[in-house]
Amino acid sequence: MVEHDEAPGTFAKAVPSQISASKNMASRRHAGNSIGGPRSALTDFLASNNISAAQIRQDYQMRLQRATHQDEPTETQNEIENSNDDDDNDDDSVEVQEQGRKRKRRRAAALSKIKQNKEAARRKSRCIGGNDEDNDTIVKQMNNELQRIPDHIENCEICGKRFTVTAYSRTGPNGGLLCPKCSKDMANKEKKPTAKRRGPKSGRRQNQSNLLDGVALQGASSLVEMCTKKVADNIQNIEEFGDLPRQLLHRLSQILSKRRIITPRTLNLFLRPDLDSIDIYDCAKLETDDFQKIFMLMPLLTNVNLRFAGQMKDDSLKCMISHNIQIKNLCLDAVNLVSDPCWRLLFQKVGSRLESLKLSNLDSSLDDETVDEMCRCCTALRRLKLKECWRTGDASLRAISTLTALEHLSLGFVQETNADALLGVVSRLGPNLRTLSLEGFPDADDRLLSTIHDQCRLLCKLRLSDNTVFTDKGFVSLFKDWHNLPLRSVDLSSTRDVDYSNPDGPSDPTGLASEGFIALMKHSGSTIQSLNIASCRHISRAAFEAVFSEDRTYPNLKELDVSFNTVMDDYLANRIFRCCPSLKKLITFACFNVRDVRVPRGLALIGGLKAQDSIIVEGDS
Repeated sequence: MVEHDEAPGTFAKAVPSQISASKNMASRRHAGNSIGGPRSALTDFLASNNISAAQIRQDYQMRLQRATHQDEPTETQNEIENSNDDDDNDDDSVEVQEQGRKRKRRRAAALSKIKQNKEAARRKSRCIGGNDEDNDTIVKQMNNELQRIPDHIENCEICGKRFTVTAYSRTGPNGGLLCPKCSKDMANKEKKPTAKRRGPKSGRRQNQSNLLDGVALQGASSLVEMCTKKVADNIQNIEEFGDLPRQLLHRLSQILSKRRIITPRTLNLFLRPDLDSIDIYDCAKLETDDFQKIFMLMPLLTNVNLRFAGQMKDDSLKCMISHNIQIKNLCLDAVNLVSDPCWRLLFQKVGSRLESLKLSNLDSSLDDETVDEMCRCCTALRRLKLKECWRTGDASLRAISTLTALEHLSLGFVQETNADALLGVVSRLGPNLRTLSLEGFPDADDRLLSTIHDQCRLLCKLRLSDNTVFTDKGFVSLFKDWHNLPLRSVDLSSTRDVDYSNPDGPSDPTGLASEGFIALMKHSGSTIQSLNIASCRHISRAAFEAVFSEDRTYPNLKELDVSFNTVMDDYLANRIFRCCPSLKKLITFACFNVRDVRVPRGLALIGGLKAQDSIIVEGDS
């Protein structure tokens, strides 16, 4: 019994182990009947969880269909099969057909759900008199929005090709989406045609340039001016000017120089052997050979005017000496590469024939010895201009005082000079002078004004600028009981006290002030044409009102500069307009109270707070 009792327990314990061993053997026998390769950990994991690749592909396609609803309800079975040929093998055709049927069912369910969506209800409520057609329209609009979800496949509305939808896919004419090629073609068709370029217009910049030149255009320009500008616009296509008169050549030179397009090529258009004058106002782009070409091709030159001639050298000047023996009027600017010996040679060779000599912006040549040689050789000079000549001083002034034939004198030195030397020039030359221009002589005092009052009787132009020593009493004594003829041009700018700690100036006003201004207009108001009193800040408002009162008229005044006179305002500007019927140019820089003045027809107003706006054209008054 004991053995009988123990036998069942022993048998019970042995059964599980035997069953497990039998299973392992069966598994080995089953594995031995098939051919297998190496299995990865991922394959074992998928097999242990009953996951297959076909199931993964099917689930992915189902999710894609739910998210995008890419296919229309009317899509045929052939389209479904063609769309899946690239992804599935021939063995999966049955599965593809089943997926197509499922997509149809999901499509119908999605459309039914959209119709019941709150968004559809909200859009439909906005429609007045909505019906089933409106509901279908709303559903179609929402369907189009679903179609624009990126990263899914869609058929092009125009060409039918399949493409991947992106955020930049365009909508076709019927609400579908377009492939990139059709989108580009449609964008090109929608582009507006490029507008034809019209001729050049006179814009704001040109208007402001005209105003600075003192030109206030009213209507069209003259035919001659229009033709001249048209020639300048097409200067690169012109081979020669032909027999243009001297006036038009001079105007063309001004326009081209202002535009800075005088080059060796354009210079050839001005070189004619029969001409006796040449005026080039911007020679910055010309080389040394170009200057020699001028003098060699134009042997009859008597008038030479070359500005900014920085590349003119000794050889060029010597070429002029040898080829232009009839030269009488010479104007050269910035010819700093010409040496002093060459200047002296010029004066020795042609000085006896020179009637007019203008030299400016010379910082490295033309010293006192050269000026002395000029005065000894150029005894026939009637017009002399020396401006911004850095090396001239008192010795040059003493030499100039010997030119007794001078009628026009313009001096602007950089070096400080003695007041007595300048007094000697005015004392000796004053009786014959018709124009006198003195700039940059800070030591000149009221004695010079008294000398001008006593010696000068023929002046028509007077410039005394950039001085801080002249007094208002000195100007009163100059213009009061002056036996000189009334002046036509006066420039007394920047004659004022510069003590910024005392802006009102001393008790005895320095520079041109109220009394001197009134005396000036009493003496020359009837004939004056150009008046510059810029920066004469001690002229009071009462003086302006007295000069430009209602009973005063200045019929010849055409240009007036009252810049930096802070008392100037709209009221005084209107008084000036009434008293000056011929006024063409009024400059009011830093006159901050000149705001909304009404500008008469044909007058150029420059400066003021609204100088950037177009001028207001009123009537003839």
